Amino acid sequence: MASSLTKDSVRPGTPGSEKTFFGHPRGLATLFMTEMWERFSYYGMKALLTVYLLSGGPNAGKDSMGGGLAMDVATATVIVSVYSAMVYLLAMPGGWLGDRIWGPRKTVAVAAVTIMSGHIVLALPGGQAPFFAGLALVAAGSGLLKANISTMVGHLYDGPNDPRRDGGFTIFYMGINAGAFFAPLAIGTVGQEISWHLGFGMAAVGMAIGLAAFLLGTRHLSPKSNVVPKPLNTEERTSWLRKGLTSLIIATVFYGIVGVSGHFTLNWAMIPLTIIGLVVPAGVLLRIKRDKDLSRTEQSKMTGYIWFFVAAAVFWMIYDQGASTVQAFGEGKTSSSLLGFDFPSSWYQSLNPLFIMALAPVFAWFWVWLNRRGKEPSTIVKFAMGLVLIGMSFFFFVIPLAMAVNGTTVSPMWLVGVYFIQTVGELCLSPVGLSVTTKMAPAKYASQMMGVWFLAVTAGDSITSLLSNPAVAGVDLSGKGAVFGEALLAALAGFAVWMYRRKVKTQMGEVH
Repeated sequence: MASSLTKDSVRPGTPGSEKTFFGHPRGLATLFMTEMWERFSYYGMKALLTVYLLSGGPNAGKDSMGGGLAMDVATATVIVSVYSAMVYLLAMPGGWLGDRIWGPRKTVAVAAVTIMSGHIVLALPGGQAPFFAGLALVAAGSGLLKANISTMVGHLYDGPNDPRRDGGFTIFYMGINAGAFFAPLAIGTVGQEISWHLGFGMAAVGMAIGLAAFLLGTRHLSPKSNVVPKPLNTEERTSWLRKGLTSLIIATVFYGIVGVSGHFTLNWAMIPLTIIGLVVPAGVLLRIKRDKDLSRTEQSKMTGYIWFFVAAAVFWMIYDQGASTVQAFGEGKTSSSLLGFDFPSSWYQSLNPLFIMALAPVFAWFWVWLNRRGKEPSTIVKFAMGLVLIGMSFFFFVIPLAMAVNGTTVSPMWLVGVYFIQTVGELCLSPVGLSVTTKMAPAKYASQMMGVWFLAVTAGDSITSLLSNPAVAGVDLSGKGAVFGEALLAALAGFAVWMYRRKVKTQMGEVH
């Protein structure tokens, strides 16, 4: 593969064919830079999120500089979980806007401006009002960008059979992990050591760089990215506008009544969003499953796919607590020093992308090596492995939880172990989930099923939010009993998937 930016393209006539980016169309460099800086801003802000919510409150670290929102771990977990759920939920309407109204290119530009605006609002002092407004803008922008920028990467190649396509997506996803790795180190340090709002401001600068890279490099993108694949007609526009205004009025009236009656609390405000995060995934799956246009084979595949979806929701329910429950433990009950070197707790969020970059090539090679010997695990077994491993990470987490009593802090290496096990589980389940989603998708819903896969994250995070919310279940997810229970649930779910592997395999048809 060519590594020069000035070398002729291996396939003249493709977008950007006069120059290459590591042997790929130059448009890949534009999208790589856009995604890297967007992830830099997103994960930098997310690394600060839990510690900022806790700062000044009862569960903050003893060396916290204050100036945060002084919340407890339960409320912080609810907010972080709802935020993550909404990011993935909004990926579906983001993809719809790209397909029906703006086209992918314009949608990504709007998304970048929205994300940057959100980080700017977060950088403003003023307590909860600007904080939640900024968080909502970042979630909306991230949802807009998530589906459309990946679509634009696909547009750079000559269809699914282009031999460079998989390599192009690999380079693209390296940009994601590079941005995610460096963000907590830079933004986390500034936010925790100097000023929270300066840290959020750095995230805005990162997104501004990504937006500039995108706008300057649009000439290298495929013309397809500027096309609206299926534009709305006049009647559809009127219908969708009416639905949008109706939903806005209902939400305004509901929250207005709750506020005027004096019953408004932050935790109660999160409940409708959490319910939406559960109802929408269930409704989408039910609608597809009950579609009479599907053939008997497609119906069978959807039945099998629901197993994978539920398993993935359990996985993400635990995995995403790495940014809430586990991060809160790192902030309040873990030593901030290792081998004489002090570091802010936000650095823990760099561990997962670091392990991904180190282990992903190893896993790719390992599956191929097993396949050549006829021993590669099936998709179902890989899913079961992912669930068991995510359960193991929380079984492991129970140990430092038991050790950190009466003000005792534990070694940060315990959390390194938790994040390492979770990453290994992610590499067993997440890539396989993306693959099986495309393979099992009914022809009628081929372009929508990737959004359905993201809804598993929404469902998992929404369950976490409901469990942790003091206004609903009020489970202390940072307690030893709850962590052990979640670990046991994941392990049993993995065992159940493994036990029923033959039945699910039959439902999958020719997909293996």
